Amino acid sequence: MERLRHHLLETGYTIDGVRDRLGGMAATALSREELVPALRATADGDPLATLIRLWWLGVPVPAVSVPDEVLDSGLVAAEGDQIRATVHLQPWETGGYLVSDRKVRPGDPALRADHVVGAGGASANLAQLVTRRPAGRALDLGTGCGVQVLHLAERAEQLVATDVNPRAVELARLSWELSGVTGVDARVGSMFEPVEDELFDLIVSNPPFVISPAPGLTYREVGGDGFCRDLVRRTPRHLAPGGQAHFLANWLHVEGEDWHDRVGGWLRETGCDGWVVQRDVQDPAEYVELWLRDAAQQGTESYTEHYDRWLAWFDEHKVEGVGFGWITMRNSGAFDPVVRVEHLTHQVSLPVGDYVDAVLDAVAAAHRAGDLDTARLRTADGLLDERIGLPGAEDPIRIVLRQTQGLRRSREVGTVEAALAGVCDGELALGPLLNVIAELVGDGEILNADAVRPLIAEGYFLL
Repeated sequence: MERLRHHLLETGYTIDGVRDRLGGMAATALSREELVPALRATADGDPLATLIRLWWLGVPVPAVSVPDEVLDSGLVAAEGDQIRATVHLQPWETGGYLVSDRKVRPGDPALRADHVVGAGGASANLAQLVTRRPAGRALDLGTGCGVQVLHLAERAEQLVATDVNPRAVELARLSWELSGVTGVDARVGSMFEPVEDELFDLIVSNPPFVISPAPGLTYREVGGDGFCRDLVRRTPRHLAPGGQAHFLANWLHVEGEDWHDRVGGWLRETGCDGWVVQRDVQDPAEYVELWLRDAAQQGTESYTEHYDRWLAWFDEHKVEGVGFGWITMRNSGAFDPVVRVEHLTHQVSLPVGDYVDAVLDAVAAAHRAGDLDTARLRTADGLLDERIGLPGAEDPIRIVLRQTQGLRRSREVGTVEAALAGVCDGELALGPLLNVIAELVGDGEILNADAVRPLIAEGYFLL
């Protein structure tokens, strides 16, 4: 694989090389599964065009254009005077490469049962979420094509990767070899079975979170949202003290049930601090269509049957929507673990992993801080005070504190909180400071120190 890796790099088969060669129009068309613009952009048949057609687009290329490094890789097959790829080989943003099965397109044969999905938006989202602090032992649970290992390789001393699909582990090993990543302990097995009685400083997982009537494609669905629930509940016994876990997940919105309680309930009995963020919600029909398209079932004879059966299952379970987001856990060792569940759909600063530790610290600090009257607070960096009012009016109608960094939250506040944000520098205790502000504001409003806890939890003020 070293010869192949050298050829890929020498030819320019990298993220930037492919993007530059295809251009914006072809790249956008590919997101719609339209190949023609990309085929036109690679019509010259030069070495880079050959690699893009072979492994990015998945179309056969003339055998005379394929070098020995590719022919000898074991990742292509001859068909007469042409060569076709037997896998999808994609450059990744870490500078490495990922080996998987090609994404199925309309008209392709049905996916094989042991299909290994390539890296995409979900993989990138998880990588953006994971803490950037160094880890002793790290576990990639459900490694698939091995993408998360590429992100963890430089900050984990020991790496263990598992998958229930033996073929996934086989292709992941190829991904790591092509990327120059060594020493990964790869194991086959379901959930935490391959690492029973082992502890990790970091656990990451992009699990089979798709919610469907019954188990289906191994890489994406195992029935309802019970798998994600069980993953959360079993994680604490494998987290070392201070260890963190980061997952992607889907969860049901059920008639008569608050989704905050549903997902929060998964975490509240774990003994870990938890942070759940819902990034999107889809209605049942939209959700079913998304995943039927993912398997290229639109236009097939069974499409209507699958669609109807899926919606019937949702109706039976009184499902009103499906939420998608991320779950973070930390084994803080506290006697009073805190869980925060929230819905954030606006744009946040990326990567979240740069500040996820600070988010967890803030939530825990707001919950566990004792007498806030004696606490010394500091206004968070990058905070804006926005005032909305009628032209010429002395007082604003609304005052909004807005974060320009991190999660970029915004919150409407009163005059006392706004004044506090303007003078809070860690020098004076909160109780006396609030009394002084109340006198200066002169409207009789006195803010109890405990009313500042939500602003601490959301990162407007730092303890």
